Amino acid sequence: MAKKTAKKSESKKQSKEAKPEAQQPLQAGIPQGAMPQLSKEAQAKLKEIKSKLDKFSKEVVKKFDKYIMGVALLPPPKPEQGKTANKDQINILVLVDDTDSKKMTKMELKEKLSSIIDSIAQDIDKNMLPQTVILSELWQTCYDGKYDMLRMFSMAAPVYDTGMLSAIKIAEIHKSMILKKFEKYIVSYVLAGSLVQGRATKTSDIDVWVVVDDTDVKKMTRAELKDKLRAIIIGMGIEAGEMTGIKNKLNIQVYILTDFWDSLKEANPIIFTLLRDGVPFYDRGVFMPWKLLLKMGKIKPSAEAIDMFMSSGENMLKRVHFKLKDIGMEDIFYAILTPSQAALMLYGVPPPTPRETPELIREIFVEKEKLLEDKYVTTLEKVIAIRKDLEHGTKADVTGKEIDDVLKAAEEYLERIKKLFEQIEASKQEESMVHIYETITTVLRDTLVLEGVEKVSDADLVKVFDEELIAKGKIPAKFLRILKDVVQAKKDYDAKKLTKAEVEKVKKDSGILIRTIIEHMQRKRGRELQKTKLRVKYGEKNGEVTILGDTAYIVRDLEQEEKEVIKAKIGPDGKLGPTEKSSLEDMEKDLANIRIPERVFIKEKIFESLKDLFGKDVEIQVNL
Repeated sequence: MAKKTAKKSESKKQSKEAKPEAQQPLQAGIPQGAMPQLSKEAQAKLKEIKSKLDKFSKEVVKKFDKYIMGVALLPPPKPEQGKTANKDQINILVLVDDTDSKKMTKMELKEKLSSIIDSIAQDIDKNMLPQTVILSELWQTCYDGKYDMLRMFSMAAPVYDTGMLSAIKIAEIHKSMILKKFEKYIVSYVLAGSLVQGRATKTSDIDVWVVVDDTDVKKMTRAELKDKLRAIIIGMGIEAGEMTGIKNKLNIQVYILTDFWDSLKEANPIIFTLLRDGVPFYDRGVFMPWKLLLKMGKIKPSAEAIDMFMSSGENMLKRVHFKLKDIGMEDIFYAILTPSQAALMLYGVPPPTPRETPELIREIFVEKEKLLEDKYVTTLEKVIAIRKDLEHGTKADVTGKEIDDVLKAAEEYLERIKKLFEQIEASKQEESMVHIYETITTVLRDTLVLEGVEKVSDADLVKVFDEELIAKGKIPAKFLRILKDVVQAKKDYDAKKLTKAEVEKVKKDSGILIRTIIEHMQRKRGRELQKTKLRVKYGEKNGEVTILGDTAYIVRDLEQEEKEVIKAKIGPDGKLGPTEKSSLEDMEKDLANIRIPERVFIKEKIFESLKDLFGKDVEIQVNL
């Protein structure tokens, strides 16, 4: 153990010693801070090199303008065996964009450019040795699985950079870090996004995709593997940014192989774009075959997926046809509830509880806006009532005919809600931007409260969302851009500069953002609620105790069709006070108004009280 600790300590020490130099920005390939450690003669020589590099860079860029993607100083190469290195030689890398080259072949273009660039270098200093690389040549080495050129780029010190040199450097370093730790599991590491699509700017995010092999996972679930590796890989991305001093954000998407394959089979547009444009910085023979199959037309893309709330309703209704008895009313319930909540969110109302939804639908769309007929609200109320009766045991079963009738009514309801969406958009066009913004900020604040952040100003909302949810890997990074777009759209709306097309885009993106945040809240709330529950077994019966603040809700028999619920106050010593009759509805109200702590502490006296309630032979299971 002592050896491991010493080794770890030494590793940390070496990391700290190496880090400051790696973080220093480079100007003309000369690390800042290095010059004071050199002799005056060496400092003068470096200044001279810097001056020559600046001159070379300016002349090359002036000559070829937008085609020059980067100019960088290369470290001196190792001399051949038996030969002495030329200490005066200045090795330079020039990266040229040849994507729109049509008048000559790629190699003809490279030869012509190399000749002119060599001439410029020789006019400045005979010891200058430029190496011209065209972008297609660099990408082709990646397609061929040869990564030596990438390593050369990662060691270069940029003199002039439109963004590509920085992207290659940070991605190559990040790739090396994760391969060193997880090489067995990494299938592909791919550079994607605007950089490889020719739409990048100096401030563009650097999009990379990592595909992780989960086919032989045995000790944990695939989701657990993905979450665990994703957190570490994103953390390494932050570390790579600190090491290189590159400010552009490394936007990392992590896929497990089985999910990637499912998305490919479903012709997911995002995966098709990645295959079409992505450049593999590492591949174990998976990404490139798929890329080539797509290029050959063997993989056919599908249409864009429709809005999640609407599609979830339609998909669930289809499932009900095949699983009537097994699923019962559950899918029908969510199939019409989810789009109903979506309609309310589109109108500008935060999503209500299932029980409150029909009342709000009637109040807003039937009575106030006159957009919906009351019979559709009656359908929603009927489905909620049947589902509640089944859940509470007051209705033992539903016949196939009952489900057929409700299913038909639900399909009609879903079609009518689609029309309602169009009506809302037509009648609320001018106000929609305000509603979207308020809904998102409300949902965000509710989510941040669950994360332990009580108050956030509008000005800090984007920053805190990034720090608490994006940076920690709880929400994918693409949703930060959506939030920024919504905030900017609100500013444009206030300034009367927002167009109808921009409103439509914000509506679409914000709907996805809202759904993602709500799903995150529901998952977190569900996990937290489990911490408050105690399961008890006494004799042949099973009961449950839910602790909410200073109140305990007790269900004596979980198997009972109509569950009897009682509640009792919890004293300062943990002992339960006198019990009184209660209900699941009372518990829901308390749950909605209380914040569940990170940890629920239970005092000894409560166990004595449980013995009084259930008998001395009671067994208690605690959800940790």
